[in-house]
Amino acid sequence: MARRFARGEYLGFHLTIGLAVSLVGLWLFGAITEDVVNRDSLTRFDVTVLEWLHAHATPAGVAVFAAISRLGSPVTMTVLAVAVSLLLASRRAWIVLGGWVAAFAGAGLLDQWLKFVIRRPRPAYAAALLHNRTWSFPSGHAMGALVGYGMLAYVLLILWKESRRTQLEIIAVTTLLIAAIGVSRLYLGVHYFSDVIGGYAAGMLWLSTCISGVEVARRWQAGNSSTTS
Repeated sequence: MARRFARGEYLGFHLTIGLAVSLVGLWLFGAITEDVVNRDSLTRFDVTVLEWLHAHATPAGVAVFAAISRLGSPVTMTVLAVAVSLLLASRRAWIVLGGWVAAFAGAGLLDQWLKFVIRRPRPAYAAALLHNRTWSFPSGHAMGALVGYGMLAYVLLILWKESRRTQLEIIAVTTLLIAAIGVSRLYLGVHYFSDVIGGYAAGMLWLSTCISGVEVARRWQAGNSSTTS
C-alpha cells in the first residue's frame, strides 16, 4: 500500500490517481448513458436547456460560438495531432509520441463506436448547421477537445515543469477552452447537454488512461536508466 501511493514508484501515486480518475469517468459516462437510453429526467433537462439557448441565441452569438466550435473540429484536431507528432518525433520523445498518437486515434475510434452503438438522433435545430446525418451522443467535439487539448496541456506541463505559475496558466487556459467548446455545441443547437457531458466523461476516461500509460512508461524507463548507469 505504501508503494502504491509513493510518488517515486513508477506504479505508485500517479498511477493510482489515474485509475481513480478513469473510474470516475467510467461511472459518470455509464450513468449519463443509462439516462439517455431510458429517456430519464436528464433528457427532459436536455430539452429545457436546448430551448432556452435557442430562444436567446443571436446572429452575433452564433458567429462567435461557431468560431469557437471550429477549435474542436476534426480538421483542427487532425492538424494539432500531426503538428505535435512531428515536434515530438524531432525531439525523439518516443514514449510521449506513442501516447499522443494513441490518445487522438483512440478518441476518434471511441467516438464513432459509441455514436454507432447508442444512435441518439440530433436535436431538431442541428439540421440548420449540419448537412450530413450523424448521431448525437456523445459529443465528438467535447470528447476530442478534452482529449486533444488535455494531451497538449500534459505535453506542455512536461516541457515547463520547473515553472509552477506557467503550469497553472496552462491548466486554466486549457480548462476554459475545453469548456467553451462544449458550450458552443449547446449554443449552436447541434447537441444536447447530456451529449456534451457524456463526451467529457468518455474523454476523461480515455485521457486519464493515456496519460497514466505514458507516465508509467516514462518512469519505468527513468528507473532502468538510473539502474544501469
